Amino acid sequence: MQIGIVSDTHDNGEVVERAVSVLEGEGVNAVIHCGDIVAPFSATPFDSSFDFYAVRGNNDGEWNLQNVVDDFGTYLGEMGELTLGGASFAIYHGTSEPIVDALLDCGSYDYVCRGHTHQRVHEESEGTVHLNPGGISIPPAPGEPAAVVLDTDTGGVEFHDIG
Repeated sequence: MQIGIVSDTHDNGEVVERAVSVLEGEGVNAVIHCGDIVAPFSATPFDSSFDFYAVRGNNDGEWNLQNVVDDFGTYLGEMGELTLGGASFAIYHGTSEPIVDALLDCGSYDYVCRGHTHQRVHEESEGTVHLNPGGISIPPAPGEPAAVVLDTDTGGVEFHDIG
């Protein structure tokens, strides 16, 4: 199964549109947004052919965001757990590093997907893969935002620049 992962799009319409275009072009079956969509209008472009899941970020202040996402996808609240393509996922924005560390260390998940730091991460430790696609280039982000495509069959991870 092909899974797209994005985060921290922060109402940047151009980045959102490019992310959706990349993910559609890659033929993903589902997209996980790790928070900081910000306003409801930034969520609606993700209403596409793929399943959509989102968690709340620390800048997602509009309560209507949940209603908009629920119209076409699944809003998971502050944190979510999913099983997609036979793999287990924890999805959390990442505002608390002790919580991220606990999710990574607990051994319950194949993948821990997070955002918040605007820094790309792809690392594996004791069977759990930690993924952060990065985010909008708000200082001190070191690189362009990316859309991640994960193949749950092979474990392959590919970062696609969308900045």
